[in-house]
Amino acid sequence: MIPLAHAFLLSGALFVIGLAGVMIRRNVLMILLSIELMMNAANLTLIAAAAKHADLHGQMVAFFVMVIAAAEVAVGLAIAVLLFRNEGSVDTDLVKNLKG
Repeated sequence: MIPLAHAFLLSGALFVIGLAGVMIRRNVLMILLSIELMMNAANLTLIAAAAKHADLHGQMVAFFVMVIAAAEVAVGLAIAVLLFRNEGSVDTDLVKNLKG
C-alpha cells in the first residue's frame, strides 16, 4: 500500500498545478480542465484517507464530487460553446462583453 504521505504530496502537487492553471490561463476550456484537476486532487485525498482508516465515508464523498464534476463539465462546456458562437473565441477577456 502506498504511504499516506505520498498520496497527500501528490494530491497537493496536483491541486497547486490546477490552481496555477486557473490563475494563469485565459482560455475557458483550459480553466475548466484546471478545475477538474483540482477536484481530482481532492478526490485523491479523500480516497487515500478513507483507505487508511478503512472508512467508506470518504469514498462516498469522492463519488459525490465526481457527480458534481460531471455536471460542472456539462454546464461549462455549454457556456464555452455559447461564448464561441457569440464571440468567435473562448478567451475570458471577452466575457465582460456579454453583460446585459
